[in-house]
Amino acid sequence: MVSIGYFLSCEEFGPRELVRQARLAEDAGFERLWISDHFHPWNGQQGHSPFVWSVIGALSEVTSLPVTTAVTCPTVRMHPAIVAQAAATAAVQCRGGFTLGVGSGEALNEHVLGDHWPPAGVRLSMLEESVELIRALHRGDEVSYHGEHYTVENARIYTLPEQPVPIYVSAFGPKSAKLAGRIGDGFMSTIPDSELISTFRESGGGDLPAQAGFKVCWADTEIEGARTAHRLWPNEHLPGELAQVLPTPRHFEQASELVTEDTVREAVPCGPDPEKHVAALRKYVDAGYDEVYVQQIGPNQDAFFKAWAAHVLPRFEHAGSERS
Repeated sequence: MVSIGYFLSCEEFGPRELVRQARLAEDAGFERLWISDHFHPWNGQQGHSPFVWSVIGALSEVTSLPVTTAVTCPTVRMHPAIVAQAAATAAVQCRGGFTLGVGSGEALNEHVLGDHWPPAGVRLSMLEESVELIRALHRGDEVSYHGEHYTVENARIYTLPEQPVPIYVSAFGPKSAKLAGRIGDGFMSTIPDSELISTFRESGGGDLPAQAGFKVCWADTEIEGARTAHRLWPNEHLPGELAQVLPTPRHFEQASELVTEDTVREAVPCGPDPEKHVAALRKYVDAGYDEVYVQQIGPNQDAFFKAWAAHVLPRFEHAGSERS
């Protein structure tokens, strides 16, 4: 059975609005939450970037939905020992309903302390070592660790959940999918690609959970939705590795001038037709994901939740039968 969740965008909304959306999501029938972890938004139009760990603490007091970070980069901007402490606290606050989603990150967020932004292969090596260190700290023992990338001396986390925090690994290509299968407790992506999931499962992931997220823009008209999605999220449609290497929102704005409104309209379900939203969701269900998260682009949040509660979510109440 597929579980459908809501994707809270820290790039687009402030902390109080994110908490309000979480309440709306639970009331509408969504079963879980993703939340992004950024230092910068992708562009100035998005306009926000609250500290995710503070927001998670607030979420734990207003909703019972499980929360996953999508995703935290525990390698450069934040040392894995600090991420281990933050994740343990979040798991206690969420009464065990917290998953640490991790990935190799983007220069946009990770270069801000002046550190060198390493190539992809090194970033994956750093991610693997950081997961090893986080798991060691989550066992509750005093840890001294001298690895290739990180050093910890006499560190111990005292506030721990009853069970170790699950660590899911994000992947967008075969190399990272293989790493996710080898070291992850689950898999995360934004691509409705069954082959990527198969790579994860064949690399050690087995029947562990696979999560994915995507965006829509519910609006009064398709034109209005496409205009909003193009204004706020043109960066989603940049090719290649630009998302990993561009260092500032300004650079993303410059590159996004190449993205047309028509490109966004073709890629993102926009407007008030429930069938477009159902079709987009079904792609992820049919690809084989166990959990799928949707993010509503723009300020029209209340109308989105009302529409999805009435016209989309009921179509997937028995989502296992929706798989082709």
